[in-house]
Amino acid sequence: MRLLRRLIGVRRFAESAGAGLAFSRWARFIFFGGGVVGAISKAALACLAFVAALDLLFPPQIDRARAVSPLVVDRHGAWLHGFTTSEGRWRFAVSLEEVDPVFIERLILIEDKRFHAHWGVDLLAVARAGAASMRASRVTSGASTITMQTARLIEPRPRTPGSKAIEMLRALQLERRLSKQEILELYLTLAPYGGNIEGVRAASRLYFDKEPGRLTDAEQALLIALPQAPEARRPDLKPDAARAARAAVLEKLKGLGALSPRLAQEAANARLPQTRHLLPRHAYHAARNLAAEGGGGVIRASLDADLQRRAESLLTDYAAQFDDGATASLMIVENKSRAVRASIGSSGLDAPGGWMDLTAAARSPGSALKPFIYALAFEEGHAGADTVIDDMPRSFGDYAPENFDRGFRGEVRVREALQHSLNVPAVNALDRVGAARFASLLRSAGVALRTPERADSKPGLALALGGAGVTARELAALYAALGDAGAVKPLIWREDEKDVASAAYRLFSEETAHRISAILADSPALQGRAPAALAREASAVAFKTGTSYGYRDAWAAGHDGEYTVIVWVGRADGAPRPGHTGRRTAAPLLFDIFDMLQRGGAHDALGDGPQDALAPVLARFERPAVAAPPRIVFPRDGVEIYLGAEQRGYALAARGGAHEHRWYVNGEPVSREATSGRHLWRPDEAGFYDIVVVDGAGRSARAKVRVVAG
Repeated sequence: MRLLRRLIGVRRFAESAGAGLAFSRWARFIFFGGGVVGAISKAALACLAFVAALDLLFPPQIDRARAVSPLVVDRHGAWLHGFTTSEGRWRFAVSLEEVDPVFIERLILIEDKRFHAHWGVDLLAVARAGAASMRASRVTSGASTITMQTARLIEPRPRTPGSKAIEMLRALQLERRLSKQEILELYLTLAPYGGNIEGVRAASRLYFDKEPGRLTDAEQALLIALPQAPEARRPDLKPDAARAARAAVLEKLKGLGALSPRLAQEAANARLPQTRHLLPRHAYHAARNLAAEGGGGVIRASLDADLQRRAESLLTDYAAQFDDGATASLMIVENKSRAVRASIGSSGLDAPGGWMDLTAAARSPGSALKPFIYALAFEEGHAGADTVIDDMPRSFGDYAPENFDRGFRGEVRVREALQHSLNVPAVNALDRVGAARFASLLRSAGVALRTPERADSKPGLALALGGAGVTARELAALYAALGDAGAVKPLIWREDEKDVASAAYRLFSEETAHRISAILADSPALQGRAPAALAREASAVAFKTGTSYGYRDAWAAGHDGEYTVIVWVGRADGAPRPGHTGRRTAAPLLFDIFDMLQRGGAHDALGDGPQDALAPVLARFERPAVAAPPRIVFPRDGVEIYLGAEQRGYALAARGGAHEHRWYVNGEPVSREATSGRHLWRPDEAGFYDIVVVDGAGRSARAKVRVVAG
């Protein structure tokens, strides 16, 4: 079609120019005149138009060939984890910049020496192969160019003369659409190397454990020879055939002057790979998630391969001590950027439930949310670090929390209550700031609290002790905010997201974040570990542990000013593990990770000393006086009431309580009389009735009465 337009354009130009009259007559005769020449010309043009139409209607399936294996690399480009294609093949995208240029030159010399000169089909090679075949009465050599081989790899067909013709047409189509460099990259991505290995990058990694930019002469020769008979020449299964094929390529290169005799001999004597190398397998769960989101190709994660490997080694060794099916998960987040530098979903894929990414599993956090309850109390001026708060038996409606050790310490300061994770003071503080408000604050910060599915699923005071599920990722965002001036930001999982401006949610002020961190950094040291203030090279860590109900989840979370680390230990199926607390089971690994990070100077970043000068502080944490609970005056519990013939109703009455009273008889609400404003109850028949009054604070009183026929 393009040729036809050009020819017509040439004709019109010639006709428009006075000096080109002779040429115009010649062109009209050739292309539009009568006779044999005109008929041939018209037929040629028709053929060209037909070929152009076919090219547009049936383009080569290039996009299908670009379905490559997802490869997740770290922020510096180091391999973390690769995954096979949907067909189960190892096929990594190849860029010529990543391949040794000497290998490319040698490949072209062996496979298609006129690659840069032809248009996809080498007519000289076709003529030579045809003549040789006629002389030998059989096919002695092929004439496939690299472009034709690429076309065959995109659309595999049986080896027949018809298939060869289609390959030639497809090669012309590829040359029209792609540059020579793009065609080479396609070939090097799709070429078969035995088994489920496709492409030079996958072959180089699996056979030689290196990138194709660092191949030796022997390795290059083997990778040039393999695609022509990948199964018959597999070095791990057919070493003799592989050695012979490599020697043949080396001999050709020597004959073409591309390799000296000495180097060719050394390469021929080199050892063949006897087995496949294992590809790097780090950050499986995070890499799997990124690969699922990003499709195929190279995905650059925010993870740090060195930190990831060291953290995986520490966690795997640590989890090996458990013989009850327990596993562990871990996250390391850089506070300033919120980039996730290491993420471990389990202690191993062979562990029970090891395929699950437990950093994304909702679990009860135990006491891990207590620092944020006190932070909200600090913000609202209800308390400070040195405020005295009671740790004594107390009921909050029908909820009566106890401390972990079942003991009570009387009057304590808020800093001590937080450092020793006392339950009653934490519930008292949550009661003051409001469970609903605290839950709303967390949800605004991106924490999706998971409460039990029941009719009344509103967050209650049990939220202070782990009454709603959160994930390790959500805890990481919260503790990173604690280490970065109190602002919550989304975690960064991809390196290309780190420069994207994300709206921060102000959880609390910088002063409050500093005060809470200082309290946590001064928590009692673990058994056998010296306090950070006494250790020369240890970083101060603001940390908090948590243990869920029934010992199902052991948590340790903390930051050192630069990094936030979250550790979870438990069983993937949520089974109880009696005696395994956050302090005993998760905190040791937390400090092992901080020791690994070797970040000095964080103690100064956290600060120490008195903090109450930063904000007004109450001397005592006392709840304002509240009216007494309601008490039913009429009808009193246990009385009998006579049902008269002309019953006008009984006026229900109660004393005490807060705000307006609501009445219920046998669960049904009693309406208020419009004229008098009283709640009138008119029993329909004799029998026993259950009467309940509820005040505005949700407190109630109950009376059971009997109605007797009068």
